Amino acid sequence: MFFRRRARMLRWLVCGRLGPVWMWKALLLFVAIAFAGQLLGIIFNKSSVQPAAHSIFSSPDAQGPALGSCQPHTHIMFLKTHKTASSTVLNMLYRFGEERNLRFALPLGYQLGYPLPFNAHRVKGYRSPRAMEFHIMGNHMRFNKLEVEKVMPADTFYFSIIRDPVALAESSFAYYKEVAPAFRKAKGLGDFADDPNKYYDPRLRNNHYARNLLWFDFGMDNNANFSVELAQRGEAMIRQTFRLILVSEYFDQSMILLRHALCWPLDTVVSFSLNARQQKPSSNSMMSGSWVGKAALAAGVGARPGRLQAKILPNLSLTDDQREKLRQWNALDWYLYKAFNRTFWEEIKRFGHAQMEQEVALLRMRREDLGRVCLRDGGKPVEAYRIRDKNIRPFQSGLVKILGYELHPGLDNATKMACLRMIRPEIQYKDVLDSKQFPRAPAVQVQLGQQGQGLMVAPGGTFVRQDSSRTGEKLMKGEAGGRTVEDEVRDWNGSRLMRSNQTLKRGQEKGRLR
Repeated sequence: MFFRRRARMLRWLVCGRLGPVWMWKALLLFVAIAFAGQLLGIIFNKSSVQPAAHSIFSSPDAQGPALGSCQPHTHIMFLKTHKTASSTVLNMLYRFGEERNLRFALPLGYQLGYPLPFNAHRVKGYRSPRAMEFHIMGNHMRFNKLEVEKVMPADTFYFSIIRDPVALAESSFAYYKEVAPAFRKAKGLGDFADDPNKYYDPRLRNNHYARNLLWFDFGMDNNANFSVELAQRGEAMIRQTFRLILVSEYFDQSMILLRHALCWPLDTVVSFSLNARQQKPSSNSMMSGSWVGKAALAAGVGARPGRLQAKILPNLSLTDDQREKLRQWNALDWYLYKAFNRTFWEEIKRFGHAQMEQEVALLRMRREDLGRVCLRDGGKPVEAYRIRDKNIRPFQSGLVKILGYELHPGLDNATKMACLRMIRPEIQYKDVLDSKQFPRAPAVQVQLGQQGQGLMVAPGGTFVRQDSSRTGEKLMKGEAGGRTVEDEVRDWNGSRLMRSNQTLKRGQEKGRLR
């Protein structure tokens, strides 16, 4: 009886005073759901702050096949020859050095005094032999061993790259037609090949681009009459200094040999082709407006400020007979190419043909993988005006279009930075390294590769104004009253340098460069 009265009272309290039972059940269910949600939220938040998935650049594939117990070389001298895929090689050196905080022997401008023979005082920050340790040297120069040895340590690894003189002549003609008088006078490369002496005058500035350009870059007289004795002497001088000569036509095999010689990871020698010209012009390329670019910069000449130049692509077609004539005209280069091509294949034989095939396949597979991750449009190079980021837009050269790349959107920061290093054009990359190495550069020094419309000093003393238009880059010619632009250049610490490179003469019109 007592217990029945208690139960009725409890039901009265719950139902009458504290609400119906279903309300309590609902409240308990709500509390349970809230607790479960909070628990799941904690788990979710913890998972959201976990590190992002590893970048493709940190995967085991980045290292490549084992190299044994060797130690990576960090003192490197690369003779950057012209029109040999050397810009792609320099990008590898820039990446390797930047990632490891190595010191570069950088030029005051964009070339190490070219086309004059190299002088150690052309290196920014150089004071005296062995006063400062430089790790990597690779910008354009005309080789001068004694002066290079003042800058680079005794254990430096020297290497360079060569190309078939006929292919080199085709590329050189396309790039330098407007700056080399011998090329400028010829209607086409075949016309030049038929009678080079009709167009070539060794006394005229920039004509070195038209004959034995490899021989010239190695520091020798490109106008010397060919003889086997002279050619053998030049070959011996190169072999005495350079431990490896790569061959542009066999670029991937060259990268494998270089990787093993330097004891570097595979990703260091994986690259995308840089500074490449458009092989098949688009429908609007045969006649279009263009601003003369890197070729003119390198030679120190340009177009009238604000004057759009009509672009007619050069005729590069050659018969077999004309190809043979070009080999004879560039006989010293042809001798070097044959000699070092033989050495190259001897190196591959010692390396092992089977192993070379395997490692080249890995390199190409890795390049495809990185291309899929890094690059838009399936990794295909695009014309400069299509590249949205002006900081990675390649500067245009002469009468041909220089292609570049766009990064794939949505990359994490680490991957984006690694991809950016692989596609950053040579001139902009040099500026990035310069700003890191010399953070207190004088205010009057204008940096190239930055956004905006500021003036920039280019190779040879030409002034360049970056332009975001689809036509490329505008050139403005400087005037120095008969002096050289570099007469008044100051080094990174403000000390005056009296060296000279390309001479600027006052023209009849203000601002005209001769």
